Order: sequence, then C-alpha cells, then structure tokens
Amino acid sequence: MAGSEETWEKAGPAAFALFLALAAVPTAVFALLAFLGELRPFMALAAWAVCSLVAIAFALLLGRDVAVMTRLVRALRIAPGALPVDRQLLVPGMSDLGAEALRLIHAERLSRARNQASAAEDRALVERLPDPLLKLDRHGRVVWRNNSAITAFGSDMAALMRHPDLRAALAEAQADGQPVRREIMLSAPVTRDLEITIIPVGEPLYMLVSDRTRERALEKMRADFVANSSHELRTPLASLIGFIETLRGPAADDPEAQQHFLGIMAEQAARMQRVIGDLLSLSKIEISEHSPPKEMQHLPFLLERIVAGMEPMLKAQGTQLVFAAPADLPQIQADADQLTQVFTNLLDNALKYGKPGGEIKLVATDQPDTRFPPGGIIVSVADDGIGIPREHIPRLTERFYRVDKGRSRSIGGTGLGLAIVKHVVNRHRGKLVIESEPGQGTVFTVWLPGPSR
Repeated sequence: MAGSEETWEKAGPAAFALFLALAAVPTAVFALLAFLGELRPFMALAAWAVCSLVAIAFALLLGRDVAVMTRLVRALRIAPGALPVDRQLLVPGMSDLGAEALRLIHAERLSRARNQASAAEDRALVERLPDPLLKLDRHGRVVWRNNSAITAFGSDMAALMRHPDLRAALAEAQADGQPVRREIMLSAPVTRDLEITIIPVGEPLYMLVSDRTRERALEKMRADFVANSSHELRTPLASLIGFIETLRGPAADDPEAQQHFLGIMAEQAARMQRVIGDLLSLSKIEISEHSPPKEMQHLPFLLERIVAGMEPMLKAQGTQLVFAAPADLPQIQADADQLTQVFTNLLDNALKYGKPGGEIKLVATDQPDTRFPPGGIIVSVADDGIGIPREHIPRLTERFYRVDKGRSRSIGGTGLGLAIVKHVVNRHRGKLVIESEPGQGTVFTVWLPGPSR
C-alpha cells in the first residue's frame, strides 16, 4: 500500500517531464522544416508555439490530476465509491483510472487489515492455549513459546529439552517429516508425566506438551479407591458369611453363641452400612463439586444446631465443648446440609481421637488470617488428643487412609470422613488446613469465602 502511494506521488513530476520532452519533438521538426525552406520562419514559430503550449498545458493538467490522486490516496478513509473522483479529475479517462486505482488501494488496505487481524487472532489463540506450545529451529533450540509453556517450565527448559526420548522424537520428526508423539517422564524439578507431540512445519518444528500427571494420579487414585473399597466391604462381608455358616452348623443349638455371633454380625452390618452411606455421600458431593452453592446461610445458627445435636455424645464421654461464634458474622453462600456434614465429621473426629473427659474448641470468626485470602469466615475445630505425626498429615484427606487402622475401625471410622470434608470445602471454593503435633492435639481450620468472592 505504501508503494502504491509513493508511485502516485512521483507520477506528477514524471508526467510533466515526459510532456516537456514530447514538446521538444515538434520543436525539432518545425526547426528542420524552416531550415529547409518548407515553412516560413513565422509559420514554423507559430506552429511550434501552439504545439508547445498544448503539450505543456496537457502536462500541467496531467500533473495536477496526479497530485489530486495522491491527495485522495492519502485521505482514503472510506469506501472508494464515496470519493468524488469524477468531479476532481479533469483529464479524460483519468476518472475511471483514478476510481480503479482507489478501489485497488482500498482492497489492498482491507486485505492487509484482515491479514493482520487474523494473525493477531491466531497469536492470541496460541498464547491462550492451555497446553504449552514451543517453536524449535532445526537444531532443536527453542525459538518461541506461549504463556502456558512459560508458566509450566519457567526459564529453565534444560531438563525437558535434554531428555533422550525427546531428542529421539525430534530427530525422527525431522527425518520423516511427520508428526511424532512420545510419552516421557520428567523427574526434576518435580515428577511429571508428559505427552509430547512434535509437528514439523517446513524447517521449524512445533512441540505441543500435554501434562498427564493429574490424569495418571487420578487413574491411580481410582484404582486404589476400588481396591480399598472392595477390601473395606469384603472384610465385614466375609465375617457375616462365616457367622451365618456357624449359626447354621455348630452353633445351631447354642443360644449363648447365637447371641454373641448375632451381636458381632450386627456390628459388621452397621460398618458396611456406614461405608456404603459415606461412599454414596462422597459420590453425590463429587457430582456437584464443579458448581458452587448459591444459597445464603448464617453460619452461627448452623453451628449452634450441630452443637446441640452433639450434646448427647459429649455428655456420654464427659467432654467439654467450648463454642464461640459471634452472631453478627456475615452470611455466606453455602449448602447447609453439606456444611453440617463437614463440621459434624470434624467434631466427631475430635470426640473420637481427643482425650476422654478433655476439651474441644469450636470457634468461628471473620478476623483476617494471613493463611487465607481476605474476607470470608474461618471455622476451627481443635482437640487435645494424641495428635497426628507430621508425615501423615498430607494424606489424611485421601479415601480410606487411616493413621491407625485398628483404632479407627474399632471406633467406627470408615476412612472417608475427611475425604468428604475436603470435597465439600472444594465445592464451596474454600480451603482446609490441618495442624497437629503428637501429644498436643489437632486443629482443623476451614476457610469459607464471603458472598463477594
């Protein structure tokens, strides 16, 4: 486009020089005719003057039209059809030529604008890809990478680019000219399972990286979950089958043994019922985990109802509950049933693992805490029990994970309570922090965001 405008700017002086040169031709002819005596000097001079004037006038007129065209090109802001070309250009045929020139320039500008917009959209799309994308030269060096690649690998790409499987995939893609896919595992700075796709496009290579670490972890978690849940149900089920066979056989006529075995069977059936109930509850929570609750709830009133429901168990164990929840706490978006399940589970755990006749603290506040974002409500449940060794804390919210399996089962634990707590807190877009020291008790702290978040 810039080249077209420069051409029009230079055309005016060029046209004027051309027609001055053309005026020199009749000058030479008339001078020759006068020299040979074919024309009288006065007639030759008059004819020369007329021809020169016409040539100069036409050259000036053409130069003027070219200058007008240059001005129109520079001022081109609207569609060519709206420009008054026919009223501004005086040389015959220049109006059509000018209109066509403006149309071509407008089309060129429009095409360039579309190409630039398309390139900008393509670049924005590539930058916003959730997976890292890198452009490599023929030597396998990184030329460019999108924001996801910067976020995923930072400034250090050495661990990825030096991986032997990746180097082999790059060589294969360059040799065959076809996309190559590989799965590699990085061990530094953290262990990651990556799926690499090398796409040759001419000389450069594009590398798309998909992080499969989470999917692999979920696959392992599902496998562990099936194995653990099967084990949790198989044990009481095997006990029930064994006692039923005993009652049908050796203990068929022994009332005392029957009562003993029936008591154990009732305990095992109740255990199975608790496990199945918690599994169903967990599945229900996971289904709705992506959608945060919309209802507004007043947390102090909810906690008061939970505490009232726990009073019989507290009295049975002689445990004192210290409860503090200011009535003026702001309302939050929450699912009342799910939060009831969360704090009931936490209080139940504190009661089970706390000291007999000890103290449990349930405190709700909206005071700022550096561990959490500003705003929202913080609820903590603290006991004075035996505590939890530090190495177990990161895994407490895993399904069926128990620090002391024997004690947990003996007191009726299913190993799913804290998993339910974690998923409910996740659905509320909150945070769960667990702090514990052996011999000093455990504190579970739940942060729930306010309605503005």
